[in-house]
Amino acid sequence: MAYEMKAEDFSVQGGHANISKEEWEARVDLAALYRLANMYGYDDLIWNHITMRVPGTDHQFLLNRFGLLYNEVTASNLIKVDEQGKVLYGPPDVNTAGFVIHSAIHNTHHDMKVVFHSHAPAGLAITALQDGLEFLTQDGSMLWGDIGYHDWEGLSLTLEERDRLAKNIEGKKCLIMKNHGFLAVGANAGEAFMNLYYTVRACRVLIDAYSTGLKLDKSREDIWRLAHRQYDDFPLGKYEWPALLRQCDRVDPSYRY
Repeated sequence: MAYEMKAEDFSVQGGHANISKEEWEARVDLAALYRLANMYGYDDLIWNHITMRVPGTDHQFLLNRFGLLYNEVTASNLIKVDEQGKVLYGPPDVNTAGFVIHSAIHNTHHDMKVVFHSHAPAGLAITALQDGLEFLTQDGSMLWGDIGYHDWEGLSLTLEERDRLAKNIEGKKCLIMKNHGFLAVGANAGEAFMNLYYTVRACRVLIDAYSTGLKLDKSREDIWRLAHRQYDDFPLGKYEWPALLRQCDRVDPSYRY
């Protein structure tokens, strides 16, 4: 029988240790991701989660305190946990599903430093389509072939699901969790955000296009493959992230504290 994680499985160790400069910078970037998720409609009240690997570690990551709205998340109130779910810094207010889903990725794929889970309404309908996401427009081609799928297993509370999650996102940038939501990953905050941004937009385009009832032009596979290669010259997040941070600072710079 699958073992389900419960709140009492999380324990606090170590208290409030000093935070390195590198970890603080990671905290600021992660807090900015939460604020941006709120601005762009990728949040879901207190639910869902975005995590970042603690710089210089293999199995420690930062995530939000369960119960906070995304626009309440700051660099200082993020929680640090290890691969067993032990809280190394902060209160033991950890979202169980957040730990299960994100530890699956962080513990297996060390290049995936940021994991962004969302139930973004603009694309949620696609998770229920039998054939998944179809690509229709140019900017979606940057993710062509880079989206995996994971079948729904109910609420993500069992440790056994972690292996399947990790396998299904291997070599991909995003994961459509059928009947559930999305996962986007990245080597940094900017890449993870833009991967989710373009996945959700491709979902919205598909819904809008099919809602016309008109015949669609889906182009040719060789053109999708060509465009996908061409986008390698424009790494996702490299140019967008500084601008997105400026947007956060204009709206509410309190995420930095």
